[in-house]
Amino acid sequence: MKYYKRWFLILVIFLALVTFYLTDLKSYFSFSVLKIYHQDLILFVEDHFLIALLLFGVIYIVVAATSLPIAAFLTILGGFLFGPFLSLIVVDISATMGATFLFLIVKTTFGEILEQKGAPWVKKMEKGFQKNAFFYLLFLRLIPLFPFWAVNLVSALLNTSLRVFVTATLIGIIPVTFIYSLLGKGLATLLEQEKIPDVSIVFEPSIFLSLCGLAVLSLLPVFFRKRKNNES
Repeated sequence: MKYYKRWFLILVIFLALVTFYLTDLKSYFSFSVLKIYHQDLILFVEDHFLIALLLFGVIYIVVAATSLPIAAFLTILGGFLFGPFLSLIVVDISATMGATFLFLIVKTTFGEILEQKGAPWVKKMEKGFQKNAFFYLLFLRLIPLFPFWAVNLVSALLNTSLRVFVTATLIGIIPVTFIYSLLGKGLATLLEQEKIPDVSIVFEPSIFLSLCGLAVLSLLPVFFRKRKNNES
């Protein structure tokens, strides 16, 4: 990809974000609007299942690539329209594809700049991260405290390999994705009761502590590796 094309893609992402926030586009991705049109969406999925599934996947790729703040809403919607298990698969793959697109743009643009002009401490941090990149990235993906887009950018700037980034992202986002997909399963009942799903459910103590536990377990190989190196 030529240099000017990379900057053009970054500009497109920036314009997408500006358009999303400055226009009324965000209001369409809300549970209040979904309450009005959810029956129409169900009928569309029933009549055009494969088209609806493909369209949902494409929209999710765009959202992940541009870091639009509607991923949780879409994941819940996916669980509502396609069921939690199929939604999990589609969202997991689509989110990873979108994240990878952003990762590659940032890595091939700003990564080259950092490599040429980066301070010694940046390169030292880069090497430290790369030694256990898969486990560090898995940790960041498992805990919902770290914004999805921020992890994409940090991974790119620290020159993480593509294989590690894709694998850790594909695995690491499964738990939270499944939680939101399951939440979508009961969405019809909530809408009938004039309620909306609690998107902060991942921060409830029982769920959040479970995710933290998984994240800590993902770092155990790093701990044992460092301990082994210190003993040798």
